[in-house]
Amino acid sequence: MPTVHGVSASPFVRKVRVALAEKKVAYDLNPVFPGAQDETFRKLSPLGKVPAYEENGKGFSDSSVILLYLEKKHPQPPLLPSDPYEYARALWFEEYADSAVVNVFGPKIFAERVLAKRFFNREPNLEAANKAVAEEVPPICAYLEGQLSGDYLAGNQFSIGDIGVCSQFVNLFYAGVQIDTKAFPKLARYVARVHERPSFKSCIAEEKALFGF
Repeated sequence: MPTVHGVSASPFVRKVRVALAEKKVAYDLNPVFPGAQDETFRKLSPLGKVPAYEENGKGFSDSSVILLYLEKKHPQPPLLPSDPYEYARALWFEEYADSAVVNVFGPKIFAERVLAKRFFNREPNLEAANKAVAEEVPPICAYLEGQLSGDYLAGNQFSIGDIGVCSQFVNLFYAGVQIDTKAFPKLARYVARVHERPSFKSCIAEEKALFGF
């Protein structure tokens, strides 16, 4: 059985877990924190980043790489559209989530509002977090609102783009920040609908119980 190495509240670990659930692939979860010095983990993830993925004595790291591996190994149901343009859009939204969105939702908001006291043993910089909420979250929401023309971001099917984007919003919600439903009604409905999928719902319920979110 494959093993996912990484702590479940990470949006990148959640991405892989959601994809595995969508493809109905059973796996074990080894709750490793980023930067851990565990020898097995470091062989799989020399940069110390989560998640790492191990199967049949072999493995690698990086959530995007893992999702593409799963798409090859377990092609059904597909999490990438067959149309070339929509395929590229799915990849783009995953990249947008993994770079632009996480840089705001993660270190600027989630880390300060949630992780600072609980895991970093320091006082949070709430002024900086609140500034990010006020100034940097709305442009991200506005962009995504403008990209939604159907139920999903690419090819009118659930894809890795949706997984990447909506995984980031889980952490934003844990930090007490909600989507402005008046300004971004399509985005709010879209994220809520994706989070109700069993693959997301089970992860979120587990994380809330484990971490007390």
